[in-house]
Amino acid sequence: MKKNTYHENSQSSEKQKIRFIVNPIAGTKNKNFILKIIHKYLDKKKYDYEICYTKAKKHATELSLDAAHLKYAAVIAIGGDGTVNEVAKGLIGSKTKMGIIPTGSGNGLARHLYISKNPIKAVNIINNFRFTKMDTIKINDDVFVSVAGIGFDAHIAAKFSKVKKRGFFSYANLVLKEYFSFKPKTFEMIVDGKKETKKALLISFANGSQYGNNIQIAPNARIDDGSFEVVILKNPSFFDRFSTLLRLRYGTIDKSKYFESFKCRSLKIDQKNLVAHIDGEPRVFKDGIVIEPSEKISVLVPSP
Repeated sequence: MKKNTYHENSQSSEKQKIRFIVNPIAGTKNKNFILKIIHKYLDKKKYDYEICYTKAKKHATELSLDAAHLKYAAVIAIGGDGTVNEVAKGLIGSKTKMGIIPTGSGNGLARHLYISKNPIKAVNIINNFRFTKMDTIKINDDVFVSVAGIGFDAHIAAKFSKVKKRGFFSYANLVLKEYFSFKPKTFEMIVDGKKETKKALLISFANGSQYGNNIQIAPNARIDDGSFEVVILKNPSFFDRFSTLLRLRYGTIDKSKYFESFKCRSLKIDQKNLVAHIDGEPRVFKDGIVIEPSEKISVLVPSP
């Protein structure tokens, strides 16, 4: 990840309010253990806090939007990339910061930002209250903060959403099961006003660098440059498929001859019933997609 601009928050004498939003079904971690960590390690001289649990999809957005209206200092997502996505949506246009205690199966944005899965270290990031500005990317009527995509990654997202057992090994097993039989597709795109036709195994739209689990589709992506990266992964030959997977895992996919990428600020695909994913959550867009940067939000990050 390339360097971003960071800010230190000037603490007032009054306690600031923080809302923790817990997705009780995200990932595999014991949430009660994490709540005990928060109670023990959060700096209560600086912060008053409350715990809210999500009850359905989009509930995290309602809870974070409410906290922003109440001018809370921060909203902390306790969950995976889906929970982070929902929390971020509620904070667009506000001064309320977003924090992350990653407990999901992939934790793509948290990994991009070097936020530890160790909850004690994650709570210390909140205590330090160091933050950076982060782009959000609009896709039709929705928003993503890490990675969206079409093709093979969207196919996997749809399959993985139905898997009962989460985690890296379940994800890897599904990828290996589907990888060798998936057929590349041809996509017609309007990129910054110019028509492009690409045949690809997948096309990713990257704000952050990875899907999660250190599977890095866009190793050089930046979250603060007012654009997003379009990554086109062409269909590898049979003999190169395994090595391509290894490049994704070890952050060297940009060195592959099957990799192409470019920055852009506007992209349109007119294709009916387009299967996609948004931060790992599957979607079908009936009339195609339009993607462009939206407003920035502030996110809490580790000290160097």
